[in-house]
Amino acid sequence: MRLNAFLARAGVASRRRADELISAGRVSVNGARGELNTVVGSRDVVAVDGQRVAAQPLAYVLLHKPAGVVTTARDPQGRRTVVELVPYTPRVVPVGRLDADATGALLLTNDGPLAHRLAHPRYGVEKVYEVEVGGVPNEDALRKLRAGIVLDDGMTAPAGARVLERGSRSSLLELTLHEGRKHQVKRMCDAVGHAVRRLHRSRYAGLDLKGLELGEWRDLTGDEVVGLRRTSTA
Repeated sequence: MRLNAFLARAGVASRRRADELISAGRVSVNGARGELNTVVGSRDVVAVDGQRVAAQPLAYVLLHKPAGVVTTARDPQGRRTVVELVPYTPRVVPVGRLDADATGALLLTNDGPLAHRLAHPRYGVEKVYEVEVGGVPNEDALRKLRAGIVLDDGMTAPAGARVLERGSRSSLLELTLHEGRKHQVKRMCDAVGHAVRRLHRSRYAGLDLKGLELGEWRDLTGDEVVGLRRTSTA
């Protein structure tokens, strides 16, 4: 595997931070300075600042993310992160993003290659959201959500959209997306004239939150991990 992926698997740092360590000359492989394109095998000796590091066992965790927690491994502003909610050894990091004010299903892992594939739009991993919006979307608004919305970064992919509950001042929608742009659900709903009031991701790649209260997490089963790998190689 690439050197940055090995460092992430060893719990040293995220891939991006690992690239910074490598570029700064702080990482060696078999006594020689590591490079960004260095590939590490099972017999190679990797050290950071002279201290040997080793890959850790793969781990896969599903978190019921509460609101007010940021989806990142570390936050320059000092806000609480999802990694702090999962005091897990080996260290796991979030796959993709979920808005700070949103709740719901979030996968964390130290399996860098799998995380990369799950986050890649090529595989169209399914994400299901329950969205409270202002007003009552009509059929035209739902049709636009299903067909795709033109945003400032291009047309969105076709999505599933249906009304779960209708109220006099707000409605509850279910949106099923297969891509993960920044603030995508909010931007799509804004584009059809219905601002998001509450956002909850009920399922991610077929994983739901049954049995998990807000802030709780669990290890994935072997079958669930197999399912994730199958989803990201189709």
